[in-house]
Order: sequence, then C-alpha cells, then structure tokens
Amino acid sequence: MSVLTRDEAQSRAKLLDVHRYTIELDLTTGDETFESSTVIRFATRAHGDTFIELRPAALHSVTLDGEPLDPRTLVDNRLPLNDLTAGDHELRVGASMRYSRTGEGMHRFTDPTDGETYLYTQLFMDDVQRVFAAFDQPDLKSVFELTVKAPDTWTVLANSITEHLGDGHWRAAPTPLISTYLVAVAAGPWHSVRTEHHGLPFGLHCRRSLAPHLDADADELLEITRQCYDRYHEKFEEPYPFDSYDQAFVPEFNAGAMENPGLVTFRDEFIYRSAVTDTERQTRAMVIAHEMAHMWFGDLVTLQWWDDIWLNESFAEYMGYQTLTEATRHTDTWTDFGVVRKAWGYDADQRPSTHPVAPENVDDTASALLNFDGISYAKGASALRQLVTWLGDKDFLAGINTHFARHKFANATLADFIDSLAAHTDRDVHAWADAWLRTTGVDTLTPTLTGSNGDHTLTVDHHGSRPHRVAVGLYDLDLADEGRLTLRERLEVDIPQTTPRPIGKRPALLLLNDGDLTYTKVRFDPTSFETVRTGLSGLPDPLTRAVVWNALRDAVRDGDLAPTAYLDAARAHLPRETDLALVEGVLSFASRQVADRYVTPEQRPAAVATLSALCRDLIRRTEDGDHPGLRLIAVRHFIAVAAHPDTIAAWLADGTVPGGPELDPDLRWRVLARLAVLGATDDAAITAELDRDPSATGREGAALCRAALPDADAKRAAWATMFEDDSLSNYLFTATAQGFWQPEQSDLLADYVPRFYQDAVAVAARRGPAIAEAAGRWAFPAHAADPDTLRLGEQCLADADPIPALRRKLVDQLDDLARALRVRGA
Repeated sequence: MSVLTRDEAQSRAKLLDVHRYTIELDLTTGDETFESSTVIRFATRAHGDTFIELRPAALHSVTLDGEPLDPRTLVDNRLPLNDLTAGDHELRVGASMRYSRTGEGMHRFTDPTDGETYLYTQLFMDDVQRVFAAFDQPDLKSVFELTVKAPDTWTVLANSITEHLGDGHWRAAPTPLISTYLVAVAAGPWHSVRTEHHGLPFGLHCRRSLAPHLDADADELLEITRQCYDRYHEKFEEPYPFDSYDQAFVPEFNAGAMENPGLVTFRDEFIYRSAVTDTERQTRAMVIAHEMAHMWFGDLVTLQWWDDIWLNESFAEYMGYQTLTEATRHTDTWTDFGVVRKAWGYDADQRPSTHPVAPENVDDTASALLNFDGISYAKGASALRQLVTWLGDKDFLAGINTHFARHKFANATLADFIDSLAAHTDRDVHAWADAWLRTTGVDTLTPTLTGSNGDHTLTVDHHGSRPHRVAVGLYDLDLADEGRLTLRERLEVDIPQTTPRPIGKRPALLLLNDGDLTYTKVRFDPTSFETVRTGLSGLPDPLTRAVVWNALRDAVRDGDLAPTAYLDAARAHLPRETDLALVEGVLSFASRQVADRYVTPEQRPAAVATLSALCRDLIRRTEDGDHPGLRLIAVRHFIAVAAHPDTIAAWLADGTVPGGPELDPDLRWRVLARLAVLGATDDAAITAELDRDPSATGREGAALCRAALPDADAKRAAWATMFEDDSLSNYLFTATAQGFWQPEQSDLLADYVPRFYQDAVAVAARRGPAIAEAAGRWAFPAHAADPDTLRLGEQCLADADPIPALRRKLVDQLDDLARALRVRGA
C-alpha cells in the first residue's frame, strides 16, 4: 500500500477544494464485504493531476464528470485522476469493501453471547479508504452526507443525527466541515440510553449483552458527560459545534476511544461487567473528558498535517485531567496522571525512538502513526501544564479562544497556535515552544544544600535544556506525630537558577517539583533520601507522594537505586497508602518491571515473595470492609504473583475470597490464568469456565489461559493461532500473546524466542499495523532479558525489514531489554 507523504498532501491541498461527499453504504450483502458508493464534488484551482485513495475488495465503477474511468488504473490504494481542468468536478466510485477483524476500517464483530452482529468504523490516519473513496488527508475538510442500508432490526449511528427512512434505510444529517479520518458509522442492534442536555441529544450505546451493565452506570456516565460539557462551555467561547453527542461503547476497539465528532467510540471494556476501583471509574471519566475536549481540539480546529498531532492529543489529555478535577467529584486526577501517564511519557522519551512533542520531520502517514505515544499524550500534556504555570491560566485560555475563533472548521499548525497565545502575553511564547516542543529527552534536577545551623541555601543542578518553573517543598518531621511530615513552605523557583535560594534551616525532606507542575526527573539530597526511605508514607498529599514514587522509579530505571530497594520501599509504605492510583501504580511497576525484568532470575522468587507478602498485608488491612477498592487491588495483585496454587484454587472453588470479594467473572479468569501458569489447571477446566462465561471477554480469558499452560502442545497451538491463523481478531491475538510468555516457563519457551522475530515480521506484513503493534507489544519475549535476545532483535532490524509499526515496537522493546540488563549489572 502506498502511504501519503507530506509533499503529496501539500500539493493536493494547493490544487483541490473538496465540497461534499455523498456516501451510500449497504451493510446487508454478507459477512465478508459491504457495498460502498461515493460521490465526491470538488473543484480544482488549476489544470493538473491528482489521485483518490481506495482499498476495495473489488472496484466496480468509476466516473469523472460523467465519463467512465478504467478501474484497472487503481494501483495499490491509488486511483489516478489525470488532466483535470480548473473548475468543478464530480467523481463517482462504486466498490465492494472488506470488513475488518483488526479494528481498522469497518470492523465486524459477532457477539458470542447472543449471536448478534455489530459494525463500527475506525478511520483514523489512513483507514477511511477501507470504507469509501476519499482524498484522505486532514486539511481537505468537507461536508459528509451518509445513507446506510442495514438489517431491519439494527440502529445506525453517525456523526450527526440519523433518521430511519424505513426498510432498513438510514440517513444522517449533513455534517459541518470535518476531516475524512473523523467520519464515523456504528450499526447494529444497539442498546441505547438517550437524553437531552441544553437541547442537545445525548446518547449512550452498547451491544445488547452489556445492557444491564450500561444501565447500572448510565446515570454516572451521563452526569460526567454533562459536567464536562458545561465546564467546557465556561472555558471556551465557541459553543459545541455539532448537532448531537453520542458515545458508543464498541467491541474489539484498538484505542481507548476515538474523537469522531458527534459519535465518540470507546472500547467497551469501559462498560464494567465486574467490580472495579474508583480509580478505574476516574480513568473512564477522564477518557470521556478527553474525547469531549477533542470536539474543539481536533474536530473544530484540526491539525494541518500529522506533525502536529500534539495539538490534538496533548491538549485533550491536559484538558481532560484539568476539567475532570474542576467539574466532577474526581478531584485528584493529577495524582493518577503523575503515577501512570507521566511514567509512560518518561519511558518513551528515553528510548531511541523518542521524538519532539511537535516534530518537524513527519514525512508520511506511516511515520505519523508511530508518534501516537507517551510523548504526544503525556509529555505534551505535562508541557502544557508547565506552560499554564508559567503563562497563567487567564492568558492561556484567552489564547485558546483566539485560536478557535481564527481557525474554526479549518486547520491550523503549531505556528498558528503559538501566535494565538502570543497575542495575549508579553512572554516569549515562541522561545518557550522551541525549548519545550522541538526538543527530546527528559531533564534532571538535583538539589544541593549548603550552609549550617539555620542558614542553608538551595542550588539546583539542571541537567537539560528546558526552562522550568517548579515548586520546591520543604518538609519537617512532626515531632508530635512520629513519622508524619508537615509542609513548612512551598517555594517557587525558576530553573535555571541565577542565584542560590535561601531556605533557612535544613528540612527533613526537600522535594523538587512538588505539585508535579513540570516534566522532569528529580533526585534527592542524602538527608532527603533517608527521610523518603523511612517516612514516604508520612507525606500528607497524594500528589506529593506520586512525585516521590516517580523519582524512585526513575532511579531504579537509571541504575541509581537497587530494584530490591524499591520493593523494600513498597513493602514498608504501601500498607499505609490511601490513594488507590498510587497503590495500583507502585504495585504494577514492582511486579511487571522490577520482579519480572529488573531483578535477576535468581532474585525473582524473593521479589515475588515480597510482593505476595505486601498484598497479604493489604488484604489484612482491608478486612473491615471499609476499603473495597484497595482490597480489590490487593486481591488482583496477590493472584498475579501467587507462587503456589493452593490459596487461589480454594478461592476459585469457593467462589469468593474469605471476607470478600466474591469472585466475579474478571477475578475468576484472573485466578484461572494464574493456575494455568502454575500448571494447576487444564483445558477441561478452562472449557468449563468458558461454558460458565461464554461472552467475548470469556473467549479472550480462555485464549489467554490455554496459551499460559506449561505444556508443549498448548504452546505449539497458541503459537500457530497467533502467527498462522489470520482470521484471529485483534483482541483474541492479544489475549493469546498475553498468556504465552511467562517468566516461570522460560525453559519451555526458549525455542520460541528466535522464532518470534521471523514470525512477527511475516504476520505484520500480512495483517497490517494493528496486528503489528499487538505482536510487538504483547507477543514479544519481554521476560528474556539476555544478550542473545538483543542480538537476535538487532539482526532482525538490520536484515528483515519489518513494517514501520513493528519496527518501532521492536526498537522500544529491545531498548527496554538493554535497560533491564544495565539495571541488573548496576
């Protein structure tokens, strides 16, 4: 397939104005393909040649201004339109299109619970051409009119209000000017909850088998939606720009959600079948807030080319967290951001694949797809939070509203946005943007305290190039409450410093970046580190504790703190932790990184035992029933690190953890998966559990469990399923991969490590970016941190020519393995 280059897009945008798409889709023609008819009305500014993009199963007809074109001129995904005269034109294209099983284009899913079928589009980047013919680039906005033929029992949703015309025919109202990648259709026998807010239709939609679970949470979902909508209207002068707001929770979705105007699609794991923590509800609320922010950042004003994806994602990320904090009951969202999302950004920014928040060298769509990562989301949002700290909220919002006014229903660049901000401040925003958005890597700040008695000064050593405005927290031990730390003073310091800062007497803890308002690694002076080691849980504010835990995490990854010391800190302080996001974040890093990768194989049993003991402490602490979220986290992690099957097997047999919780479907599959890893269950038990839970999630659970069995035949079958069966959906592929590699089974799996590289390259080439990403992320032998794995991977990168999506994942995975080896050596 040909990928669109920036130069081609710029040339086409100079030649064309695209006025209107009239699209007819027939979804009643079978299980493999659907019919797509497109009429595009456009104008050319001069005589010239161009092309339309399309990836059909069969191209039936093409006419340009009433004259037929030869369908055989379609090469890869491009149909040439040559010798166009200046003026208006009409292109008509009729084709059969393939349904997708990988979450790209028009995804088709049949629910194993009840046999009902659902379809939805995911047209991001360059997948619109899997559904209809298009001039597929973000700066050729157009009006879209859709009609859809569907089975009589289905409902059809789209970007705008849809009307049922009878006999399964649906018509969507014409959209305002939007980009091709934002067009959306969702069709099936949806269960819907509908209401209105300020005269605007709101809807929630899911597949019928999830109806009771959506109904249980509908009030919460709609309340969050209303609160965010109202808060955005307080912030933004431009009103919501579309005619409705539907949120569809769809199966086997590759992303968390997609900001299609008027029809946001979410992965339907957000419709909870089993118990979840309040932090997970907060995460769902943040995704709702994030996607709604996109209605302005991305949909109303859209990037001109994919080098400015941060204008979409960084802003939606920042606004999502900030608006949730301001408008809803979730007032501690920045703690979750600090311990989870920011870590994602820090990790991505220290790999060879790092890139600036606003890169200048995104030459084509394949390169652009690789930049939807922790840098474009978390680092970009962190940079914006620092910008607001430096600029002030009033001037920041004024600049945003100027940006909307100047570019609504059009496209904009980084330069346009900076000009809008600069109109409201005397600060040099252009210099700030160059320093923050055009550079890579993570700065590091290290404090030095000098002086004696009550007369100390602070000097901050700055390793990096960006300016920072940081808060410095000075904490003293509370003599009346042993172990508690109290904030003496919080100072504002500009980095780089011009002069040392007087701080008075030496504090027990000096914490740089208190409040987490900038993006940097921080270190401790020796006295402060000793206080952290003994008194971390005595810090009064969860966001402060998140900064400290992140600093410890960074120190482990940099080889400056022994992995076992991190485990000791977790063992000492998590039993007294109250913030669920912190408990989950620390336990996840301790288990998935420290125990599974950073300690040596010889040290791993002791590390797992430490985590098991820690989880037992948390379970005992929550026996009173007052902390159900904390107990649920502890139970999940206890299951994940269980070294012996007896306790969790008894839970499964009894259907409950003593003292609660009862084992819901999620916990039952977690227990069975761990029993599979330990060789304490078999295929018959997995089949029985699938009979008990025949849902899509149950199928994924069964696939994971079967792949996790420590049996040569089970491993062979799982491998063949992943790398030879191209009918496997994206979710079943991922579930199988998640079960396959287990640190406890390294001897059994040794022969598959070299096979991974050749088979992953082949399946990625056949099945495309979504499966390539899943293969590189989940099917990679991440436990095998040894020089041979690195050597094989480097050889693959040099000789095998993996497609860009897989190459990026391999580069990242190999760098993470190399880091693990360095940590072990340190």
